[in-house]
Amino acid sequence: MDSDLAEAVSSLKGVFEQRAVPVTFGKADPELVDRLKASLRIPRRYREFLLHADPVDVETRTPSERVRLVPSARLLDEQRGFCLDDAGALVQKPTAPGWRPSWIIVGHSALLGDPYFLDVSSPDAEGDCPVYSAMSGTDNWKPRLCASSFALFIRILALGMEVADGFAEEDLDMDDEQVFRDTFGPKIRQYDPAALKAGHWT
Repeated sequence: MDSDLAEAVSSLKGVFEQRAVPVTFGKADPELVDRLKASLRIPRRYREFLLHADPVDVETRTPSERVRLVPSARLLDEQRGFCLDDAGALVQKPTAPGWRPSWIIVGHSALLGDPYFLDVSSPDAEGDCPVYSAMSGTDNWKPRLCASSFALFIRILALGMEVADGFAEEDLDMDDEQVFRDTFGPKIRQYDPAALKAGHWT
């Protein structure tokens, strides 16, 4: 992994340990990752993440959201009915209204079921691409930026876990959630002002 992604992953692993939240990272099978690259066109940085920190059982915990990352073994199945048809082939036309074939689901909200997805249509010079979310259960998928790159997405997940340390995990009231969001926003601004402006996290 390059230094930006490695630091983000290290921060995420560290805050899971600090908060004593159970988590399992592994290492994806390189042959599987090659197949995922061919099938889904996943970019280099996300492939490196799977090879070095496959999220076998990873779910963040904050007062406003819980993000469950998709492990490599389930990645293809997660795309069926979205960017892949039932036979596992990349679709040319969206199978869900408003869904683009270049959107690759990499996680879900464990609270709301909304997907988190990469837009692999135009990887940047680092071999990375932005992460979006969209509200499920609507007539049309309307993406909202969550992070300007996958590395920043992992960094933001770690920041959220850090800010959430000390908050109750059950029986939260609206005031607790608002205090969390107000504290979380400035942390995001330090790393990804565009993600903060998009408003998904706050």
